[in-house]
Amino acid sequence: MAAVRTPSPTRPVGSATRGTTNPNRLRRMDRWIAAVHGPVLRRATAPVAVDLGYGAAPWTAVELLERLRTAAPRVGVVGIEIDPDRVAAARPYRREGLDFAHGGFEVPLPAGLGPRPHLIRAANVLRQYDEAEVGAVWRRLCDRLAPGGLLVEGTCDEIGRRHVWVALTPDGPRTVTFAARLGSLDRPSDLAERLPKALIHRNVPGEPVHAFLRDFDRAWAAAAPYAVLSARQRWIRACAALRAGWPLTDGPRRWRQGEVTVRWEALAPRTG
Repeated sequence: MAAVRTPSPTRPVGSATRGTTNPNRLRRMDRWIAAVHGPVLRRATAPVAVDLGYGAAPWTAVELLERLRTAAPRVGVVGIEIDPDRVAAARPYRREGLDFAHGGFEVPLPAGLGPRPHLIRAANVLRQYDEAEVGAVWRRLCDRLAPGGLLVEGTCDEIGRRHVWVALTPDGPRTVTFAARLGSLDRPSDLAERLPKALIHRNVPGEPVHAFLRDFDRAWAAAAPYAVLSARQRWIRACAALRAGWPLTDGPRRWRQGEVTVRWEALAPRTG
């Protein structure tokens, strides 16, 4: 895969994804963004969120607008795609607060929306890139953010049952969130197959993310008696035990949603 290049005036930066998409695929990520980043979006005068690389159909951009407006009623969403045919197919879905644009990692915004977005969501975009390219893409996208903005980059399965994402600010990566439909898990390490590109090749002995998933599996096994109540109760108990050894940033309110968030520094690759 070609490395990220400095853009020319007419050529978007990046490569087209496979375009795979499904309704409700990103609901777990959207729910987390609305809860965690909602206050920032509410404080902005004219907040703009970007759905970068939304795919062959515009469902995820449409849903992002609906979900973010539960937290920030003034927010607008722009879906950005590097494939011009996908942009043309999405334009009939434009409405107040929702637009579509042709572009890539340079994140172009339509005229009248301000120069910088307050949120960029890039789901299932970097999975096709080499691990060595991720840092440059992260920096490029974070440089496009408005003050207080957030980049959320991650990977999920085809119907959104399992999802892992990294949240970043212009200062760098902040957190990693693991989210799942709990009934789909045999153990937390099942989420390893959905680690973002920056981490997926680091799930090996000696790397922090491998140790985290190992400890999570152990906490999950110890919480097995709570499975008779529900998978949710088992997850909550496992997360509570995990907090003794790992810097989790959330608590039972988010755990009940089938999520857990840990500080990036605890999982960051040892090299690279």
